Amino acid sequence: MSAYAQELKNTAQAMVSNGQGILAMDESNGTCNKRFDKVGIPTSEEMRRSYRELILTTPNVGNYISGAILYDETIRQSTKDGKPFTQVMKDQDVIIGIKVDTGAKDLAKFPGEKVTEGLTGLRDRLSEYYKMGARFSKWRAVITIGDGIPTQFCIDANAHALARYAALCQENGLVPIVEPEVLINGDHTIEQCYDVTNQTLWTVFDQLHRHRVEFDKMVLKPSMVISGLDCPQQASPKQVAEWTIKCLRKSVPADVAGIAFLSGGQTPEQAAEHLHWMNSEPLKSQCPWPVTFSYARAIQQP
Repeated sequence: MSAYAQELKNTAQAMVSNGQGILAMDESNGTCNKRFDKVGIPTSEEMRRSYRELILTTPNVGNYISGAILYDETIRQSTKDGKPFTQVMKDQDVIIGIKVDTGAKDLAKFPGEKVTEGLTGLRDRLSEYYKMGARFSKWRAVITIGDGIPTQFCIDANAHALARYAALCQENGLVPIVEPEVLINGDHTIEQCYDVTNQTLWTVFDQLHRHRVEFDKMVLKPSMVISGLDCPQQASPKQVAEWTIKCLRKSVPADVAGIAFLSGGQTPEQAAEHLHWMNSEPLKSQCPWPVTFSYARAIQQP
């Protein structure tokens, strides 16, 4: 048994308990700067620090979120008064998380498909983050629905990377958030999204099992089963919830610690309504795991 076994299990349970969710504030510097540009905010490290301080010092934020996913720059920053953000989070009972992948890159010879990179040196980085106070981490894979895609090879490549990442996390005392995102972009139907999401999750959990990842010490961050943004027939919130729970019950082991959905291109209102339906009867009692959120824009940009 790992020296971190009980801590990992306790952390995973705490991340998805008491109706709280996980705040995703792990945008890269480039992404953060683009958002600042849109509203005329100067793009600098100090402005990014100030913005993140505004979020993390929100009074009673620990009542509403169990944890927050940080970017490498953020976990090393402090308030204007010199208090490390990590200490601010601990004081608010917010679990410290860290994004560890280095982004989705073009998959060679597979046009339109991506594979996430960042495994090189990951063991050492995870050890450092643990010493800095992080107790969970996140890795995002991207699956695109389009003409002839996704290919099984793309799904396999991303699932293998997710599993290697998750195993390294548990080895180093961090709960892995496993995020296989099926993108909302496209004109696909909700039925097509269901098929691809099911195929993706089956492959991911097969790889996780092969890599000896312990399911009760991880959190799944999936996309919802939803119509593509350009699909002429948009599913209702109730249908999204029903298709999503049907898919997860078929493909996600019951001993996974919890589900924390990404918002993935939905409006804040849509993301909230879909989650509400999933946490209402009769769907709520059909779920063997807690179901909550891990939103970024859907919380930060209402």
